[in-house]
Amino acid sequence: MSVVTGRRFRDARLAIGWSQRELGLRARVSQAAISRIERGQPSGLGLDEIERIAVALGGTLRITFETPFLADRARQRDSVHARCVAHVASRLRGLGWLVETEVEIDGRNGPGWIDILAFHAESGTLLVIEVKTEIHDFGRIQRTLAWYTRRAWLVARDRGWRVRRSHGALLLLATDAVDAPLRENRHLADEAFPGRAAALAELAADPARAAAPVERSLAMIDPLSRRHDWLRPTRLDGRRTRAPHEDYASVARRLVQSPRRRTQ
Repeated sequence: MSVVTGRRFRDARLAIGWSQRELGLRARVSQAAISRIERGQPSGLGLDEIERIAVALGGTLRITFETPFLADRARQRDSVHARCVAHVASRLRGLGWLVETEVEIDGRNGPGWIDILAFHAESGTLLVIEVKTEIHDFGRIQRTLAWYTRRAWLVARDRGWRVRRSHGALLLLATDAVDAPLRENRHLADEAFPGRAAALAELAADPARAAAPVERSLAMIDPLSRRHDWLRPTRLDGRRTRAPHEDYASVARRLVQSPRRRTQ
């Protein structure tokens, strides 16, 4: 039991006007246990007993377990995301990059997984890529990629990669459903991801000759396509045509119906 929770129990008890002994009688626990809980010390009580104290005080006990990056890990295992990662990794390997996927890193809030970490030895360029099939929290995506980019230098060093410059990239599934929240978050997107598909494509194709990249870029991908221009612009870049897919579900259905088929 944390000190904060213990103080809340104490404040509620005092507001009601009960002594520790009276609360203990109503909750069927000892006065000594009540005292230890209110001081944030181990009480030896189980969750059932602690819940009885909360109910006696007229409250509700809620237990929250937060895993901010493990939630992303679970999404990485779905078929559409896996197809997107494999699609990007294959393209980069074909362009001469060393590529690793689902690279684990450590952080204060738990582990995280970089979807794609790519290194170009000749230019010393490191690409840190986050792949998203849907947008639920654009701000969080930005913060996560920024953290991954900072930590990626250490990961690269452990692999013996001599990094001279790094670049973060957010690659989004090319759907109308993704374009919509991008338009809603236009100002945040422009500020957080000043780089666009064309510049990122130049960097991927020839990082030794490409101009020094901005810190982060944004582009779309279609894992079912074999087009040469595999990094596609978003509606923010002035693209007027609809995305090749309606939403995540439409891509998932096509993978199920014909998992090995690729379209133009």
